[in-house]
Amino acid sequence: MCLMLVTMALAYVAGSVNFSIILFHLLGKGDPRGSFSGNPGVSNVYRQTGAGMAAGVLSLDLLRAAGVGLLSVRLCSPDQFGWCALALVAGNMFPLFHGFRGGKGVANYLGYTAVAFPWAALLAAWVWLLIFGIFRVPFLGSFGMVAALSLGLALRGGFSTTALVAVAAVTGLIIAAHRSNLSGMKNLSS
Repeated sequence: MCLMLVTMALAYVAGSVNFSIILFHLLGKGDPRGSFSGNPGVSNVYRQTGAGMAAGVLSLDLLRAAGVGLLSVRLCSPDQFGWCALALVAGNMFPLFHGFRGGKGVANYLGYTAVAFPWAALLAAWVWLLIFGIFRVPFLGSFGMVAALSLGLALRGGFSTTALVAVAAVTGLIIAAHRSNLSGMKNLSS
């Protein structure tokens, strides 16, 4: 239990490092949260700077999350992986170093799960491509991706109560972060 709490603390701190905010600052581009969706995530970086910078931010997010995943695999039991994922995603959403205003956690969840359960991450990437290909709405693809990732972490945790509660918390947190996207879809259907 102690190792899990230490790993969760490290995951939160690692998730609190937002690469898009840092890169925008270093390149004199201001704050990515100041334009379009107000989110420092990959989609908003793409809107502001194009594919190159978005791919760089995505790569850094995935690598950081995979590093946290490796740490979790070494220090925690499989039914605890979801809790470490929750800490990582919470750090991304509420970053200690960036005024507690961050991203939505999807890329971090993908990178983390790629280490803990690679098949779920591969399935999640295919689901995102399929849903995005049909609807052309990135956040809908993200919801499909999150469902596949959550299923993978629950499976890796043996569907124990501990694993299921953690996975439900991560999923709920990511869905809550997309509430503005959801309300935008509601307004389109009115």
